[in-house]
Formats: sequence, C-alpha cells, structure tokens
Amino acid sequence: MYLVQIILPLYDNEGRKIDAALYREVKELLVERFGGVTAFTRSPAEGLWQQGDRVQKDEVLLYEVMVESMDPAWWRNWRQELEARFGQQELVVRAHPIELL
Repeated sequence: MYLVQIILPLYDNEGRKIDAALYREVKELLVERFGGVTAFTRSPAEGLWQQGDRVQKDEVLLYEVMVESMDPAWWRNWRQELEARFGQQELVVRAHPIELL
C-alpha cells in the first residue's frame, strides 16, 4: 500500500489566487478514482525553497490518498495536467510505501 501526497499551491506563478473550483475537481477525482481523500485545507502550509540567492515562498494545501498499488505513469501524467491547470512550472506529487497496523 502507498500513501500519495499531492501538494497544491494557493497562488499561481503570477501571484493570482487559484479558483476554488480546481481544488473541488481534484478532490472529486481522487474520491472517484481511489475511494477517498484526506484534504489538509484549514490552514495553508508554508513552503520555502532556495532559488539562486533568493528564498521563494508559497502557501500550499496537502491532499493524501491511500492506494493499493502504484501506477507511476498515471501519476506523472496527472501531475503534468495539474501543473498546467494550476499555472505551475512544477508540482510535488510523492508516494510513500506504508504498512497498516
């Protein structure tokens, strides 16, 4: 089993707030395809990263799904689709193997 995490920004690369409908569509797709989603949306997390001599900042939401098996090609394609829809050069979608206890 895997825990897949999707990190989505609140603002596009131009600094415009992203339409709430996009987040609803992501949640609906995850529920339909994987049977559920956990969305950490109450308080945006703050992401920081070094880019040259500047520190970049973003506010992000985290969505998680548990999947029985991993289909890396599907996740890569969907990540690229999300990058275009959310106006991002790159989004983080990561998977961790997990063991339910």
